[in-house]
Amino acid sequence: MAAEPKTRPTDASVDDFLAASPEARRADAQAVRALLAEVAGAPAVMWGPSIVGFGSYSTGGAKPMDWPLLGFSPRKTELVLYFASDFPEREALLAKLGKHRSAVSCVYIKRLADVDLEVVRALAEASAAWTRSGHTAC
Repeated sequence: MAAEPKTRPTDASVDDFLAASPEARRADAQAVRALLAEVAGAPAVMWGPSIVGFGSYSTGGAKPMDWPLLGFSPRKTELVLYFASDFPEREALLAKLGKHRSAVSCVYIKRLADVDLEVVRALAEASAAWTRSGHTAC
């Protein structure tokens, strides 16, 4: 029998999680929470112990699993945003984002002040649309 994935929706409080996040990340985390909830049209839900997710989809394939449509995590040194890794506009939008680094489906930002929030919104919108159209995000 396969082990249950650790990254799945929980009943943990998003408010409590964000209140316990690093002080330097709290205001940015609240801003990202509002933006992603608006784009996804879904409330924030804890996925595992450290990801705030919005909406969900099934990855399909040989080992299907549910995954958040959009997500983020306020880590100690960076805010991590989770978007689809392969939507067509991704690279062009990342080029306009501002100071960040990225790897596969993660975008790492030290401070929201370092990036263009309208580009963050565009990334979220394009990622969500791509995933909702039947493409997997990972």
